[in-house]
Amino acid sequence: METTQTFDRLVRAEFAPRSTYLNTASNGLLPARTVAALHEAAVLRAEGRPLTPLHEDVEACRAAYARLAGVPVTRVATGASVAAHTGVIAASLPAGAEVLTAEDDFTSVLNPFHVRGDLKVRAVPLERIAESVRPGTALVAVSAAQSADGRVADLTALREAAREHGARTYVDCSQAAGWLPMAADAFDFSASVSFKWLLGPHGAAFLVVPEDFGGLTPVLAGWVAGEAPWDSCYGPVQELARSARRFDLTPALFTFAGLRRSLELIEELGVAAVHAHDVALADRFRAGLADLGHTPVPAPGSAIVSVPGLGGRQGELSRAGIEVSDRAGNLRAAFHLYSTPDDVDRLLAALAG
Repeated sequence: METTQTFDRLVRAEFAPRSTYLNTASNGLLPARTVAALHEAAVLRAEGRPLTPLHEDVEACRAAYARLAGVPVTRVATGASVAAHTGVIAASLPAGAEVLTAEDDFTSVLNPFHVRGDLKVRAVPLERIAESVRPGTALVAVSAAQSADGRVADLTALREAAREHGARTYVDCSQAAGWLPMAADAFDFSASVSFKWLLGPHGAAFLVVPEDFGGLTPVLAGWVAGEAPWDSCYGPVQELARSARRFDLTPALFTFAGLRRSLELIEELGVAAVHAHDVALADRFRAGLADLGHTPVPAPGSAIVSVPGLGGRQGELSRAGIEVSDRAGNLRAAFHLYSTPDDVDRLLAALAG
């Protein structure tokens, strides 16, 4: 566990935002070490040197994510998007299977189930998702933290309800991984992109599957999904990887080169310390909003704060050097390790003006 002084020192060494950046729910800032690694990867290719180090970066990222998720590395697949991972899960379900989802959850968690056309997709309010699991529910799919407003799902209740009714669980951790401690072993499937609180470049995502693969068919498998990838480049793959790597997609090598350094920073700081920092700033913002007479969407314990009716002010705030989002008419602020109390106060002062 890093001390506050060490935490601050590491953050100052890695980040120098030129704006009041409170928009991590859209994109996390890249650490200096990540920018340097991206440059080194580009030079490596520009000079025609072997790309072996970049493939090693993919495996280092897989291992780091496994540690953050609390699962064996053999359960982690790499890919490019949550939507692709959701598609593999959707393809595994029998016709007529019921999929329970949260209303207005992020599209990547939902749409692959809808486009099947032969599944029964049922949406309920997030607060009722655990109580809505019923006999016959095949899968519950939900985000750990909602993109639009930061509400955090009661994953413990969901897990217990799913177990009671024999349903599988699928959790998208994209808006949680990096600030909210993960326990991916508690669920059948989970996924996350890496360009938000994990501070990576775009183009990488992770999928966690059960040890027995949970009945998934690697419908997107290419040569990298072979047990011996370099022997699987021509013709059908003769032997799929014996681990979750059978679900890998061809990696965006530059992305993983940078992401490796970002994940190293998250591990150096510790998710518990990042969580405490982020949530404290979110709570400071909530308290300031109350003083201004604004009521955010209730999302206790979240690093995301969403304020109804203020989304239209996003443009003027951006012109003033304060970066937030307009989501569903709400002003969404998302706090991370490079955010400071001064950033919170600057946003509150702008909203008061």
